[in-house]
Amino acid sequence: MKFLDQAKVYIRSGNGGAGAVSFRREKFIEFGGPDGGDGGKGGDVWAECVEGLNTLIDYRYQQHFKAQSGVHGMGKNRAGGKGADVVLKVPKGTQVFDEDGETLIADMTEIGQRVLLAKGGNGGFGNAYFTTSTNRAPRRANPGLEGQERTIWLKLKLIADAGLVGLPNAGKSTFLAAVTAARPKIADYPFTTLHPGLGVVSVFGREFVLADIPGLIEGAHEGQGLGDRFLGHVERCQVLLHLVDGAGEHAGKSYKVIRGELEAYGHGLDEKPEIVALTKVDALTPEMLKEQKARLKRAAKREPLLLSSATGQGVQEVLGALLKIIDAARLDEAQRQAPVAGPAEWRP
Repeated sequence: MKFLDQAKVYIRSGNGGAGAVSFRREKFIEFGGPDGGDGGKGGDVWAECVEGLNTLIDYRYQQHFKAQSGVHGMGKNRAGGKGADVVLKVPKGTQVFDEDGETLIADMTEIGQRVLLAKGGNGGFGNAYFTTSTNRAPRRANPGLEGQERTIWLKLKLIADAGLVGLPNAGKSTFLAAVTAARPKIADYPFTTLHPGLGVVSVFGREFVLADIPGLIEGAHEGQGLGDRFLGHVERCQVLLHLVDGAGEHAGKSYKVIRGELEAYGHGLDEKPEIVALTKVDALTPEMLKEQKARLKRAAKREPLLLSSATGQGVQEVLGALLKIIDAARLDEAQRQAPVAGPAEWRP
């Protein structure tokens, strides 16, 4: 199944049904009076967060969604039925934006969450509604209100605890495959990963979700390579694991390239906690390892971890460092959501 994380959708709610102009006409019943029913309400358009979805591929083949209009009122005080609603089912982590792509309408982060995107038009009153003591036979009824129409953007941002960033061929997919059950494509050429991937890491009796995104290159924020759009999938992460290829030309320069792209992208990515690891250390000579480690340490201003996903060297240390930050973030979130104890109730 193709991964699709962005879709443009046109929606329209249903029109309200018109009220009816009708009079009761039955044999032997004098002065029957008006009996026109009200029109039914038009259907609404909702967005609902559901389980079992991890992509927006459903909106690649259908981009127009229209709710049903309300049924017109009828005689004998029969009101029209409500139009059927339309529900856009989206995966967890989907954000709904207005047509400009910047105005956030809703952030779907909880399973079962529902948001009203377009309200259906109200049905019109029938002539029975307008009966008064001085107007016993009104010959007027209201038309139903028109529904709302708008164009929206659906943008999926994966919800993960940790995210992998780095240049192409830095070993991100290899690390994901080594520590999770995910099976991303791995090859010895750049941009092997074309779509974000997720995996669940089980370590020290606990679990967390790890996200892998396509590699960045210098100028990604200007559209070079695959661009920086996929960075949206690590915006929700608690910590970033920055992998630097030890077999590259200069580990320090590689690190600075990615940091520059994170700062250019914004959205607080450059301020997130970061763990720096030098990868492919099993392929380096002791002299080259010492030189690359020193370069990376000067650029990152911290001691980098040494990692080899192929041999397993340093994997547990990296996972432990990630888990430490994730646990602290989870504890802070739990404390923020905990109810604040109020003053004790006074009793005589």
